[in-house]
Amino acid sequence: MLKFDGQPFWAHLETATAQDADGATVLRIVISDITERKRADADLRIAAVAFESQHSMMVTNAHHLILRVNRAFTEVTGYAAEEVIGKTPGMLSSGLHDAHFFRTMWKTIHSTGIWQGEIFDRRKSGEVYPTWLTISPVRDGAGTVTHYVATHFDITERKKADRKIAEMAFFDIVTGVPKRALLLDHMKQAMTVSERNKTFGAVLFIDLDHFKTLNDTLGHDPGDRLLKAVAQRLVAGIREGDTVARLGGDEFVILLENLSANIDEAATQTEVVGEKVLAALARPYLLGAVDHRGTASVGATLFRGHETSIDNILKQADMAMYKAKEAGRTRLHFFDPAMQILVLRRAELEASLRGALRESQLELHYQPQFAGDGKLIGSEALLRWRHPVHGTVAPAEFIPLAEQTGLILALGDWVLENVCSQLAKWAERPPLDRLAVAVNVSARQFREADFADKLLAILGATGANPKRLTLELTESLLVHDVDDLIEKVSRLKARGVGFALDDFGTGYSSLSYLKRLPLDQVKIDQSFVRDVLDDSTDAAIARGIVALAHSLELEVIAEGVDSEAQRDFLASAGCDAYQGYFFSQALPVDDFEAFALRG
Repeated sequence: MLKFDGQPFWAHLETATAQDADGATVLRIVISDITERKRADADLRIAAVAFESQHSMMVTNAHHLILRVNRAFTEVTGYAAEEVIGKTPGMLSSGLHDAHFFRTMWKTIHSTGIWQGEIFDRRKSGEVYPTWLTISPVRDGAGTVTHYVATHFDITERKKADRKIAEMAFFDIVTGVPKRALLLDHMKQAMTVSERNKTFGAVLFIDLDHFKTLNDTLGHDPGDRLLKAVAQRLVAGIREGDTVARLGGDEFVILLENLSANIDEAATQTEVVGEKVLAALARPYLLGAVDHRGTASVGATLFRGHETSIDNILKQADMAMYKAKEAGRTRLHFFDPAMQILVLRRAELEASLRGALRESQLELHYQPQFAGDGKLIGSEALLRWRHPVHGTVAPAEFIPLAEQTGLILALGDWVLENVCSQLAKWAERPPLDRLAVAVNVSARQFREADFADKLLAILGATGANPKRLTLELTESLLVHDVDDLIEKVSRLKARGVGFALDDFGTGYSSLSYLKRLPLDQVKIDQSFVRDVLDDSTDAAIARGIVALAHSLELEVIAEGVDSEAQRDFLASAGCDAYQGYFFSQALPVDDFEAFALRG
């Protein structure tokens, strides 16, 4: 290194001998400034070290063909250099980004000279992973792009860390369910959806009874195990879309969304969930070596839209929970007094319904069914409940209750036994012996594995003629295990039992299943019959049902026929049979017999 004018510079010296004009030998020294070359060499060495950094790097030509990759690239992607050189970076594509994403990326590179962002690549193993990608073009002196340099930084661990931080912020570390912050966010969304759909939502506030005693006597480890088990049971008992959250300590909240638009129905739906919660949390827990039995108190409140603030909704549910504790724990209490009255009435009805069979409070009424020529051909058996305190309880009130509590199975068996016994009695009394009886069978009852065996046993024990029995099935049966449904229907059909599809057109009307089911009859729901004279849509539906059924060689019966004009319209459409107030209301058995014998 030399200095010129005080500044250092790199020089290359060359020496040579020569003769001057006098013939003397002289030494000539040529000094060449090689500073730029030295700097270039240094830059290359620095670039080589930088290229072999811990970040994955790739160099392509202007046509996007890979020219070089570093060791880190091989370690991250699993590809050796010889496997990628000459190919395009597209071989790393995860397939998760569309063409628009890449068009935007290259537009940015060409306009700004760089692109940075998160992208998903695919390793040689097939694993898709997140990476932070930087792409920079290299230009020559004329400004033409000659190469592209891409740096990839695997951010898998960083993403895991971010998720962990988010989980700690929004999810309870003990139970894994959302904490208050995430619950509040879900409640905001639920209230917005409720506002838009005009439906109700609900909040259940759950407090474990005597949890402090457990912690004080057994320690925090069994307490944490209990909390985790409680959370698992709560999550298992809710619908998809609902939320279970832990507010802290032994307090949990369930957020129910998209309930009914009818407040009484929404309260009933909430009560059903609340009762399931109480039952689930009352089951024994095994906390390590400790067998623990616990209970809970549940407070409930309904909300619709933004009529009440989130804070007030939670306060209402909390207050209702304390009312449940004051009332003796292990129970559900509503914040709204009207809702609480409804809950108490339902609880009373459920208890009464369990005893109604034993105490002979149930009876069957029979609504006559007529052929098109006016001839009585049978009836539909309808269940009635004469409550000793409340009087006649409407089927619309106690049948759903029976469905929810499972009592529908016992009620269904009772109805079949009594109808078959009645058919056996009528078989000895012409002309009652020619009449058929239709029985509506609940979906839950029909899905019982032994339903067909049980019915055949009842027919055998009573001596009833199977050909005089028609089972009315609802369309809800068509959405669960259709093969099992067809097998049961076919088996009973072979023994003479008739089948009708009830409330046709109001549920899941699959024509393919309708074709496969060995039915005898379809029933036009009264909701179409009611306005058939005034609503062109209902009129068209009624005509369509008749035409479809006849094309499948099925009879059609219309229910809810309350006027002569309705009967005449349906007759003109080709309807085969009718029932409704125009002909007769449902009658107690003695009155029905008198009605039938009179005709």
